Amino acid sequence: MDELSVTLDYLLSIPSEKCKARGFTVIVDGRKSQWNVVKTVVLMLQNVVPAEVSLVCVVKPDEFWDKKVTHFCFWKEKDRLGFEVILVSANKLTRYIEPCQLTEDFGGTLTYDHMDWLNKRLVFEKFTKESTSLLDELALINNGSDKGTQQEKERSIDMNFLPSVDPETVLQTGHELLSELQQRRFNGSDGGVSWSPMDDELLAQPQVMKLLDSLREQYTRYQEVCRQRSKRTQLEEIQQKVMQVVNWLEGPGSEQLRTQWGIGDSIRASQALQQKHEEIESQHSEWFAVYVELNQQIAALLNAGDEEDLVELKALQQQLSDVCYRQASQLEFRQNLLQAALEFHSVAQDLSQQLDGLLGMLCVDVAPADGASIQQTLKLLEEKLKSVDLGLQGLREKGQSLLDQISNQASWAYGKDVTIENKENVDHIQGVMEDMQLRKQRCEDMVDVRRLKMLQMVQLFKCEEDAAQAVEWLSELLDALLKTHIRLGDDAQETKVLLEKHRKFVDVAQSTYDYGRQLLQATVVLCQSLRCTSRSSGDTLPRLNRVWKQFTITSEERVHRLETAVAFHLSAEKILQECPEQPEAFNEMERFDEIEAVGKSLLDRLTVPVVYPDGSEQYFGSPSDMASAAEHIREKMKLVSLKKQQLRQPEATTPES
Repeated sequence: MDELSVTLDYLLSIPSEKCKARGFTVIVDGRKSQWNVVKTVVLMLQNVVPAEVSLVCVVKPDEFWDKKVTHFCFWKEKDRLGFEVILVSANKLTRYIEPCQLTEDFGGTLTYDHMDWLNKRLVFEKFTKESTSLLDELALINNGSDKGTQQEKERSIDMNFLPSVDPETVLQTGHELLSELQQRRFNGSDGGVSWSPMDDELLAQPQVMKLLDSLREQYTRYQEVCRQRSKRTQLEEIQQKVMQVVNWLEGPGSEQLRTQWGIGDSIRASQALQQKHEEIESQHSEWFAVYVELNQQIAALLNAGDEEDLVELKALQQQLSDVCYRQASQLEFRQNLLQAALEFHSVAQDLSQQLDGLLGMLCVDVAPADGASIQQTLKLLEEKLKSVDLGLQGLREKGQSLLDQISNQASWAYGKDVTIENKENVDHIQGVMEDMQLRKQRCEDMVDVRRLKMLQMVQLFKCEEDAAQAVEWLSELLDALLKTHIRLGDDAQETKVLLEKHRKFVDVAQSTYDYGRQLLQATVVLCQSLRCTSRSSGDTLPRLNRVWKQFTITSEERVHRLETAVAFHLSAEKILQECPEQPEAFNEMERFDEIEAVGKSLLDRLTVPVVYPDGSEQYFGSPSDMASAAEHIREKMKLVSLKKQQLRQPEATTPES
């Protein structure tokens, strides 16, 4: 009975008050029930819906109940029940109820599917319940966002932001339900069924439409609230991320750069600083990537943002850009400074190695084999010195460039005054350049000394070579004197010419000897200056003196022979040119003897070799050459002898006559 009471209450809640005012006709199908059950149901109607029921039709079964009992009971209780109860057969219900209101079971035309009606009713009630609850929630959210301070608004939104059901799902359910209702399928009928006064009330289309309209309105407002909150949340997230980037860059990021101010004192130290800087750059890169992402998000919001957000967004973007660009500039400046320092130390190391090599070359004593090797060594020395000059010039350029970068470093570069740190860097750079300049100056001084010494050695070798050449020349002159200066002349004039040529020849030999002596004297002076012993002058001087002595002896012998030949030719030619009638010719017979003696002496001298102090001997020319020279003397002696005989013949004939 309780379940039946609840069911009746539920069914009465469906029609509108207007519909209820017309009154209900209740059909109690008692065809398969006992009378006591039917009676109980009828009596219960009096307790549940007495005002709304105007007629109760009890469909009696084929085997009718006891007329007296049934008729008496309903008639007796009519006034107390408040409605009329009639017993009627199923086929006679149309007398009281229109056929369109009756199902086929009661002889009507109403097509009714209870399960279909129940399913749709459940959908309707679920939609009504959810939409009503959702409307209350959305109204609370929307109303909370419309009033109060911004802080209260955000608190209200936070507390009631998420509805208990999905608005999109509820709206979709409502639209589907409305579509079903508009197709007149809510009561299970198909198209073509005549209109029923209960249709509009039962289908409740206006209620669904009203709920949908209210839902759409509140949901639109809710979406706007969500959009505003999402935009605010996104803006707050962006602001939070921007502050994270700014705080890191101005905090730990700047602190990392503050601790990195040195440039190192060597290539290895500069490379270590560069590696450390790369680690710092790697950490900054992660935050710069966040900056790029945030900048893109801010740009997108600026393109689609409201006027009220533009100022705040632009301020965030400007703040973020300023900090990132300033930090990036500091990183780039530091990287360029370290690269310049590395190049400076690289050039300094190369220059130091060049100076070490040059100094090592200068510290080794020079022991060249000849002048050519000295010239080659001197050329190599000059090339190394030139390379050092170029290296020092390059070091000055790199150092000045590095000093310029340091001097251009402003205090904002690391967020503090860097004068003290810069002074240490400047002192180091200037100290390196000054040290290299001093080392280069010392090497230049040593090069000047070495150059003078090597030039003196070149001159020494040259003097020794020239002195040896002078000895060779003098030896060649001696050889020429012995081999080619053989003729004594055919007459006095020719012999005098030969004698004059010989004197000139001796002058040449004397100049050669004097030149050799001067060179050897210069060699002695250079050896004393170089504090060394000449390798060849000790041998050259005796050779020069020996050759010159041999040349002198040979020359004197040549002069003696030519002078003797001149005297012989003069005396012989004078005798031969005198006429026999000249009386002095007959008075000077002894002159013939003298001429013959001179001739014989000359011939004898031609056969005698030149003897040198060392005991060696040399002949003038070959034996045939000497024989040819002696032949001319003999012929001249024969002429003189013939002349002597001619002079003696007259003297012999005079006594006879």
